[in-house]
Amino acid sequence: MGQMPLLDAYQLSERYSRERGRVFLTGTQAIVRIALDQARRDRASGPNTAGFISGYRGSPLGMYDNALWTAKRYLKENNIHFQPGLNEDLAATSVWGSQQVNLFPGATVDGVFSIWYGKGPGVDRAADALKHGHTYGSSALGGVLVVLGDDLDALTAALPPEYGQQFVHRWEQVLRAARGTTFLLSATRASAAGLVLAT
Repeated sequence: MGQMPLLDAYQLSERYSRERGRVFLTGTQAIVRIALDQARRDRASGPNTAGFISGYRGSPLGMYDNALWTAKRYLKENNIHFQPGLNEDLAATSVWGSQQVNLFPGATVDGVFSIWYGKGPGVDRAADALKHGHTYGSSALGGVLVVLGDDLDALTAALPPEYGQQFVHRWEQVLRAARGTTFLLSATRASAAGLVLAT
């Protein structure tokens, strides 16, 4: 029986900077890393892109904004802007707008990849912006990942939601990820608008 390989000089602070080998992440940190990995892939393949992340702080993904603020150095280095939304629909409208960068003169990037995050009731509130964003699609060098944290026990909502079906009804793809590695693999394979990652 062979020996288990020893970890090299890995430090937890490398969770966002290490590009090869193993990293240790929570599920929330994995969602942060999705945008960083996308920026690195774009940079390696040539497009001049930027990232934009917005959502509602009261979602079951409530620590996501904290993780983004903690990673602000890495976001800045990779041209990713994080702007928490005042509410879900303003955040979703901002993300939808990020896909229109090619419609106006003077754009400084060729495309914007974006992440919207929220919770079940926020899907009700943001449904119009999410539906229109999905219908119009992303820019050629952009893309949108919708990350939904359902609160099935209604700990942060008045009613127990399950909003995956709303996305399916609008012909949007839904992936249910149970682990951080699944988040990363699912997002890596997603290249078009309309992908919903439900937690």
